[in-house]
Amino acid sequence: MLNDHNKISIVGCGKVGMTAAYAITLSGLANELVLVSRDKDRIDGEELDLEHGSMFLKHLEVIASNDYRDIKNSDVVVVTAGAAQKPGETRLDLTQKNLAIIDDIIPKIVKHSPGSIILIVSNPVDLLSYRAYKIADLPKGRVFGSGTSLDTARFRFHLSEFMGVNPRSIHAYVLGEHGDSSFPVISSAVVGGQLLSTFPGFSKEKVMKAYEKTKDAAYKIIQAKGATYYAIGTVVSHIVRSILRDSKSVSPASIPLHNYHGHSGIALSVPCVIGRNGVEDSLEIKLDWEEKKALEHSVNTLKGYL
Repeated sequence: MLNDHNKISIVGCGKVGMTAAYAITLSGLANELVLVSRDKDRIDGEELDLEHGSMFLKHLEVIASNDYRDIKNSDVVVVTAGAAQKPGETRLDLTQKNLAIIDDIIPKIVKHSPGSIILIVSNPVDLLSYRAYKIADLPKGRVFGSGTSLDTARFRFHLSEFMGVNPRSIHAYVLGEHGDSSFPVISSAVVGGQLLSTFPGFSKEKVMKAYEKTKDAAYKIIQAKGATYYAIGTVVSHIVRSILRDSKSVSPASIPLHNYHGHSGIALSVPCVIGRNGVEDSLEIKLDWEEKKALEHSVNTLKGYL
């Protein structure tokens, strides 16, 4: 059940931030939505645009602000601020400039809304999530990143194309970095309770083709239209719903590792239980030898940028 009052703040109101805001507005999750940006004039316009559809939706108070004091008592603060990935860039190319932005933003969030769950969406999400976790000094699970939630959704969609099964009936994860060193977990993937590897028509070649489409998706979309934002906006709304409804749903999220398959000292995506306290648990799922090596590669790739 939703609480009587839910307040969500979004820091960074570019294409991803505003698409997330729109998805949250349509969802009816929040009673209060705060849009935080340095460009007050522009987000005043965004506020009006959202408000003008209010007669068709559940009542929602929208506040446009350049003052972090307005995020006070937020249930969830979503961070989408930062430089966006451009054609030809990897997410990791954004590291230094976006780490500086996180260094500036996180202390302000903790100061003005210390009880909130902080969801990092900006890229490179794993490195930013780890930095935010270290700076915030909040209980474990209160700061985490959207990670490979979108990669996993893309992977399940592309698997469904050749399997003829609804993506929601496919339980297969992409884990590790939200980036080029991510990897699909095939050994424990299931479809309707049946191992993916025993499903009629299964072939490793088809599965890896679905994964390659997943890995290349952002590059293809950015090349075609300049940015990705619809799908990630939907993902943000889904994660916020899991928090506010205390759903205890399992989804890949970027969290600091503490001896996860022997790895620590970095954040990347593993299956997590998400509820009212943020990430409430992580699941150390079984990995085969190849998947363990892929996890190690992802860890080492990210640590090289710390």
